[in-house]
Amino acid sequence: MQNTSPLSALIDSHTPDLTAMADRIWATPELLYAEFASVAEHVAMLHQKGFRVTEDLAGIPTAVMGEAGEGGPVIAILGEYDALPGLSQVAGIAEPRPVTPGGNGHGCGHNLLGSGAMLAACALKDWLEQTGTPGRVRYYGCPAEEGGAAKAFMVRDGAFRGVDAAITWHPDSLTRVDDPLSLANTRADFLFTGKSSHAAATPHLGRSALDAVELMSVGVNYLREHVPQDARIHYAYLDAGGPAPNVVQASAKVRYSIRALQLSTMLDLVQRVHDVAKGAALMTGTSVEMRVFSAVSNMLGNEVLENLMQEVLESLGGVPFDQADRTYASAIQATLTPEEISQPFRRAGIPPRDTPLCDWVAPRKQAGEVMIGSTDVADVSWTAPLVQVLAATLAIGTPFHTWQVTAQGMAPAAHKGMTHAARAMALCAQRLYCDAPLLAAAKAEHAARLQAEPYRCPIPPELQPPLVPRP
Repeated sequence: MQNTSPLSALIDSHTPDLTAMADRIWATPELLYAEFASVAEHVAMLHQKGFRVTEDLAGIPTAVMGEAGEGGPVIAILGEYDALPGLSQVAGIAEPRPVTPGGNGHGCGHNLLGSGAMLAACALKDWLEQTGTPGRVRYYGCPAEEGGAAKAFMVRDGAFRGVDAAITWHPDSLTRVDDPLSLANTRADFLFTGKSSHAAATPHLGRSALDAVELMSVGVNYLREHVPQDARIHYAYLDAGGPAPNVVQASAKVRYSIRALQLSTMLDLVQRVHDVAKGAALMTGTSVEMRVFSAVSNMLGNEVLENLMQEVLESLGGVPFDQADRTYASAIQATLTPEEISQPFRRAGIPPRDTPLCDWVAPRKQAGEVMIGSTDVADVSWTAPLVQVLAATLAIGTPFHTWQVTAQGMAPAAHKGMTHAARAMALCAQRLYCDAPLLAAAKAEHAARLQAEPYRCPIPPELQPPLVPRP
């Protein structure tokens, strides 16, 4: 690994502070839009490092932006710090053991994500100052990626206005440039209202909202046969109408997550699901209201930035793990199935390797399986050219949103992967500051993609997200 440039030295100088912050955030896991302790850590660190800080970004109390530099291109580095429910886990072991039963945990590595992104921004700030290079670096602390779509609200309110390019990363099993694929996603609540009655004496007078929710489920399940192969529909009962079976349930609520590979397809599918809900209401004599909870777009790729990031990764090489890292990763792998361990290789389209940690860089543009989810990072990709790098912080095959991710969140291997990602992001941004034609090419490609017909799709008013994020 090349680690001799002035920018890499600046990364090293800030690594202890940002690694310690990542561990503190791991220890205080908070859910979407409630990341008050986590954002306070980020705000304090931005002030300590000399950034110009904007709090309550886009009216969201747990969003923050720090900016440094003057003139020149504006490069955004995106970070996150929200956790997940039910994934509390003791660190550094290889068996499920919650710190707090039923508590939150960083089961997707966002404690590392935010701290690693800020690490890159700190190094870039110092480099801009020391070299006198025109340019501004912005660190965006983004809450609620796990289902809250905070970046979509931030985009809508102009928080990314003026950004010339955006760079982010995510913890992973492999080190590689992320595929520019994600599913557009709408999360919508369907609230059914009926009429309560005595379920034995006067059932004919009642109108069951629970029946409506169940019929909606049946209808959507039949719909699955007639949707594009890339579409996904999931649901969860939020209110089943109460615990008394002898009362006809007058209200019930279900949340649907509706996904597709393109925004236009997803919006059409949301309307079809809504029609099923209306049919269920008609069959049961109830009424239904659809409320959009959050929504995100599909990702727009940018080959100029992806090729640049691949070049940077190959110049750095793999994450420098040691034998102790491999020993712990092997213990984690012992808790996984062979299918889980093989999945990262299938997704990347590369032959499997018999090793617990990825200490190499995966090649680009392999014919891997499409195994993708949704992210509000995609909404930023519609406002500026964006690239995302994946860095190995986990035992190969570790599934996201599991206790195994939380367990590895403060391991030395995770810290090394985080620092490696910061180094790659900073070096990529440095190239964009110094190479005006390269940045112009990335922006021209982005403009062309925005004009491509598959992405031109107005959003109906009834599918617009709420004016403010729903906690």
